[in-house]
Amino acid sequence: MQEIVIDNAAAKKYKRKVFIAFIIFIILIVSAVTAWRWLYYHQKDGGLFGGVQTPLRKVLSANERLFSFTFNPDKKVKEYPKEYAVRQVKVNGDAGMSTDFFDPAQWKLQVVKSNGDTLLVTLDEIKKLPKTDVVFNFKCIEGWSQITWWSGVRFVDFAQHYGLDKEAQMKYVGMKTPDEEYFVGLDMPSVMQAQTILCYEMNGKTLPMDQGYPLRLIIPVKYGVKHIKRIGTIFFDNNKPPDYWALRGYDYYTGH
Repeated sequence: MQEIVIDNAAAKKYKRKVFIAFIIFIILIVSAVTAWRWLYYHQKDGGLFGGVQTPLRKVLSANERLFSFTFNPDKKVKEYPKEYAVRQVKVNGDAGMSTDFFDPAQWKLQVVKSNGDTLLVTLDEIKKLPKTDVVFNFKCIEGWSQITWWSGVRFVDFAQHYGLDKEAQMKYVGMKTPDEEYFVGLDMPSVMQAQTILCYEMNGKTLPMDQGYPLRLIIPVKYGVKHIKRIGTIFFDNNKPPDYWALRGYDYYTGH
């Protein structure tokens, strides 16, 4: 039988490596827990961006500056043939969709101009403007996506028709539901992108109530949380308007 020879030097070297690896592992664990506690208990930014620790908001703001800088309003999101669109369209949220206040026959879109004047626009008036179809991959921050077909008037055409040239030079657009329970803030370049529409049809038919009847926003360069349903008021500002999900700690820009 062959005698097994133990190399004491090699064994000591192995044990030393294991010990060092264990110490490094402990240091990493302690560092991770310390960093997590530092971040978790860090002061939150509050205000327009409530609910997020300041360091996280700084990262989100840096991402927004990067995406804004690289955004090309002339570049279109990929579109698909209408037959690719799903028949059963998911409903992404119902905030601002209460019906106890809502009389469809009395609905008018309120557009607040920069001088304080308010335009009142009916759905019939909106439907008289050139109609645009958009079939694209609707993406939700929850992780799902669907190819969907929407129709309405391009926001850029709407702004031109109603003489909103001065307003279109501002930095942001705010929109809110008639009950003001849901509201979004949007950067002007994204709103003026050619595929952004004030939408009144889905799959070639009138919008269902749960999809935002009579008018919703479709803005393909953004995730679903920005596609506000049942628009009641549109206004313009050079400062960021309040945003429902940003107030709850999410990214304000929400582009993809």
